[in-house]
Amino acid sequence: MLKLSTFSIAARCPRSGMLGIAVSTAVPAVGDVCAFVAPKTGAVATQSWVNPYFGIDGLAMLRDGASATQTLNRLINADGGKALRQLGIVDHKGGVAAFTGEDCTEWCGHEIGDSFTVQGNMLTGPETISEMARSARETTDLDLPERLMRALEAGQAAGGDMRGKQSAYMRVFDTEEYPYLSLSVDDNPDPVTELRRIFKVAQAQFLPFVAGMPTREDPMRATSDEATAILMKAPADRPVK
Repeated sequence: MLKLSTFSIAARCPRSGMLGIAVSTAVPAVGDVCAFVAPKTGAVATQSWVNPYFGIDGLAMLRDGASATQTLNRLINADGGKALRQLGIVDHKGGVAAFTGEDCTEWCGHEIGDSFTVQGNMLTGPETISEMARSARETTDLDLPERLMRALEAGQAAGGDMRGKQSAYMRVFDTEEYPYLSLSVDDNPDPVTELRRIFKVAQAQFLPFVAGMPTREDPMRATSDEATAILMKAPADRPVK
């Protein structure tokens, strides 16, 4: 089993319905085995002695109509290794649930709030989680990607993973079946800072393009002339927010 000593946030935006996860750890390439998100369904963060099938099966349960709490209970009750697991879930209605197994490495714990849950293990202390939760509570006026980014920054500033820093990841869905945003820093000495840098580039260059991509309801939707003009330039000549 892969041990992901990790801090993460899973959240839903009450205004837009966007769903997403942001996570960082001192293990390379954290994203695809920890963060599972699906539009109009929910988000599942699985960590500690990570079981990726919590993410796969959890999304299937949410898709079938189970709440975050029902999904968590079904996953944990069927798992013989639950004492080593950590899990955070938010459903498409904003319901949240979290679990920290009794054998997760200290410091470990979680905190749930209105449409979000933060969780972590092998941390420098409880302040990592409390600061992430504070950030999530105080930024409800912001779009979900910015809220996730700020929560991750707050957790890192408060201490983060006790072993150090290596990777960070953010994944957000709007209403379409493709991601609104998916950013990964797989191996970097300061991954949260690097994730912020890439996020700024994406805000200036990529998200205007996404705003014009086809949707199920409007397959002929076109990218704006402004967004097209940005992407026609060489990367070095494009704006950075």
